[in-house]
Amino acid sequence: MSIKRRLITGLTLISVSAAAFAAPENYKFDMEGQHAFIQFKISHLGYSTLLGEFTDFDGSFTVDPAAPENSKVSLVINPKSVDSNHKKRDKHLRGKEFLNSKEFPQASFKSTKVEVTDKTTAKVHGELSLMGTKKLIVLDMKQMGAGKDPWGGFRRGFTGTTTLTLADFGIDYDLGPAKTVDIFVSIEGIRQE
Repeated sequence: MSIKRRLITGLTLISVSAAAFAAPENYKFDMEGQHAFIQFKISHLGYSTLLGEFTDFDGSFTVDPAAPENSKVSLVINPKSVDSNHKKRDKHLRGKEFLNSKEFPQASFKSTKVEVTDKTTAKVHGELSLMGTKKLIVLDMKQMGAGKDPWGGFRRGFTGTTTLTLADFGIDYDLGPAKTVDIFVSIEGIRQE
């Protein structure tokens, strides 16, 4: 074996060994810079699409470079922060017929399993607690990127989607043909040293 080939092989083994012993990385959602979003999309009577978001939430995640399947995420949401760009509708959404935010002032998600599907994608299984009901859901996640930021920190970002069935959480308000709501999340986390 040539010296060059031995050197390349040695460097490869070093990098593989380093990855194998890399410590799990802990991240907090970048809420100060508001580089995190939880948005929803639902049909309105079959005639148009209603878009909205939750503006008050927080969370954290752990990425294990050596064993991505051991990664995890958790977050909490304030349902009162629902914003659909219409005050009267938002008041209705906060009420008993939808989010019932007075009786249930917090929603949460905690992962239970990460199923890696590709280099940058995974199915994140977890428990969603909403309006007093707990259901297992799956988020289809994609890592957008990771690296140093201009302020001396290190960031990692993901997007994810899932679809929730309204009846699973006790929402039976007549919305015409709409029986589900699509959820989109975009999360940028800052690594904690």
